[in-house]
Amino acid sequence: MDDDSRKARWEQHTEVPLAVASLVFLAAYAVRILAHSLPDTWQDLCLAVLFAAWALFAVDYAVRWRLSRQRLRFVRTHWLDTLVLLLPLLRPLRVVRVYEAVQRRHGQPRLALHARVIVYAGLSTVLLGFAGALSVYHEEHAAPGATIRTFGDAAWWTCATFATVGYGDVAPITPLGRLIAVGMMAIGLALLGAVTGTFASWLLQVFTREDDERPPGI
Repeated sequence: MDDDSRKARWEQHTEVPLAVASLVFLAAYAVRILAHSLPDTWQDLCLAVLFAAWALFAVDYAVRWRLSRQRLRFVRTHWLDTLVLLLPLLRPLRVVRVYEAVQRRHGQPRLALHARVIVYAGLSTVLLGFAGALSVYHEEHAAPGATIRTFGDAAWWTCATFATVGYGDVAPITPLGRLIAVGMMAIGLALLGAVTGTFASWLLQVFTREDDERPPGI
C-alpha cells in the first residue's frame, strides 16, 4: 500500500474522532473559564483534557505530514490544519469537516453548493463565536477598567463584532483581547461575505433559470 492510500485511510478513520476531540476541547475550555468555583481537582482535569486534545491533533498532523512526503508544501496546502494546531481556539472548525467526510462516504453531497456554503458558514460562526467569546471574557473580565465583565457581555460583543456593526460601549481593552478582536473581525467579514455572496449567486441562478424557462414573447 502506497503512502497516499495510507494517508487517505488514516484521514478517513480519524476524521470523526478528531471532531469529537474538538468538541471535548471546547467543552473543557468553557468549563475551565466559566466555572470559577470548581475545585482544583476538576480544574486540573479540564487542563489535562485540553492537553490531551492538543496531543491528538499534533499526532494526527505529524502522521499526515509524514505520509504526504510533501514537507513544506503540505504545510502550505493544509493551512487550516496548521492553524488548528497552532491556535487551539480554531479547533472547533474541525467539526465542520465531518459533514464533508460523511458526504464522501455517500458518494455525493446531499445539499447544493450554495446551501453547503451557508451551512458551513453558519456552523463556523457559532463555534468560533463561542470560542472567541470565551477567550475574550477570560482576558478581559478581571482587567482594571474593563467593559466586558461577564460572559454575557462577551457574547453580546461577539455578536456585534461578527455582524460588523460594532458596539462602542463594550470593547476589549487588553492587548491580547484586542488581538483576538482583530481576528474575530476578520472572521466575521469573511463569513458574512461568504454567506452574502453565495445567497446573491443563488438568486441570480434562480432568476436566470426562470428567464430561460419562460416561453418566448412573454
